[in-house]
Amino acid sequence: MTIPQEGIRTVAEDAPVFVISVAADRLGLVSPGRTPGGGRRYSPRDVALLREVQRLSQEDGVNLAGIKRIIDLESQVEALQARVHELLETLDMCEARLMAAEAAVPAGYRRDLVPHSRPSSAMVVWRPRSAP
Repeated sequence: MTIPQEGIRTVAEDAPVFVISVAADRLGLVSPGRTPGGGRRYSPRDVALLREVQRLSQEDGVNLAGIKRIIDLESQVEALQARVHELLETLDMCEARLMAAEAAVPAGYRRDLVPHSRPSSAMVVWRPRSAP
């Protein structure tokens, strides 16, 4: 029998020592930063994600493959929401530019403007009608 050195614990081979973070790392759920010595360094976002993995696993009984799918879908939803937000901002800018352009047209010409529904490369030449 060997006596363990101070500060070093012996662990039985079948002891459950792998924490959920290791399993989450292996599945690619969390990608922690690494120290020069190879140790894991988790960001606050990583810690929040690991807590969610733990909650889904322990409280809701979801297996790690299911958790990976849930996290992937949530990431897709976040990306789509961000894209919708960008597109709405772009639309708002375009509407503001259109309103500014319309306001710049003298009132006398506004009745002659006709909206064009499709982009075209056609050139239109306008000539004022002669007065009767």
